[in-house]
Amino acid sequence: MNAKPTEAVATARFRAGYGRLLEWVVIVLMVVLACEVTLGVVFRTFGHAISWYDEVASVLLAWLTFYGAALASVRRAHIGCPELIGLMPWRARRTMAIVAQLLVIAFFVLLGGVGAWILPVLATDALVSLPSVPMSVVQSVIPISSALIIVAEAVQLVDIVAERAPPSSDGLPLSESLQ
Repeated sequence: MNAKPTEAVATARFRAGYGRLLEWVVIVLMVVLACEVTLGVVFRTFGHAISWYDEVASVLLAWLTFYGAALASVRRAHIGCPELIGLMPWRARRTMAIVAQLLVIAFFVLLGGVGAWILPVLATDALVSLPSVPMSVVQSVIPISSALIIVAEAVQLVDIVAERAPPSSDGLPLSESLQ
């Protein structure tokens, strides 16, 4: 027997809304990065290079990577071994899925905690080309994206734990059969 339909609908609705929010964050970062790089190329072409363009582009790319990882987590689009897991009996597959979710959550709790711990240390440092931008703002992506990934993984964990019967015999791994 599966989770109550209203719980499953609420979880699916939350995941969809959360995914849309992260999509917009990623889209905005991509557009800003594309505009910033284009602006930098245009200025360089005319012999007036922007001093901050390289450093800001690097920061934007890092942010895009971290927030993109959170989006991938919501969509269950990161690397896994579904073929190996699919060969296991349903109970072992479910247990492995729960253990994997708990390990991922533990890793991002650690990463986010260390990221938050280091922010005050970086508060006195700034970008070289933009001294008004503290490194703590730049590095804030680590605890923020870690928290976003933890939320996505926790939602998936709730879905896995709520799954009480084997998934349909469609051959999908447990993580995909819950979508």
